[in-house]
Amino acid sequence: MDRTIALRAGVIQALAVAALSVLLVAVTSDDFFDDNGWFAGPLAWVACAMFTATVLRLPRGEALIGAALAGVPSALALPLDVHWLGALLAVVVFALWCGKLARDRALSAHAV
Repeated sequence: MDRTIALRAGVIQALAVAALSVLLVAVTSDDFFDDNGWFAGPLAWVACAMFTATVLRLPRGEALIGAALAGVPSALALPLDVHWLGALLAVVVFALWCGKLARDRALSAHAV
C-alpha cells in the first residue's frame, strides 16, 4: 500500500465531504436531508470520491468501486444513528483503497 497516497486520499476525501456537506446545509431547507438524504448522501459521496481520484490521478473507475465499498460502513451506521462515525469509517476505508490502487499502479508500471 502507498501510505502517502492513502493519507492524502483520506484528507482530500474528508475535506471534500465536509465542504459539500456545509454547502448543502447552507443552500437547502432544514428537512432536505430527512427527505432526500437517501440519494443526496451517496451522490455527494461519489462526487467527492471522483474529485479525490482526479486530484490524485487514480483510475476513476476503480476508485468508484472503492467508494461504493467504503460506503458500506456509513450505510450500516445509519440505523444505529451514528452517521458521522460511519462517514469517518468510510473515509478511512476509501483512503486505504486509494493507497492500494496507487501501489497496484506502481507495481504494474514496473512490470512493463
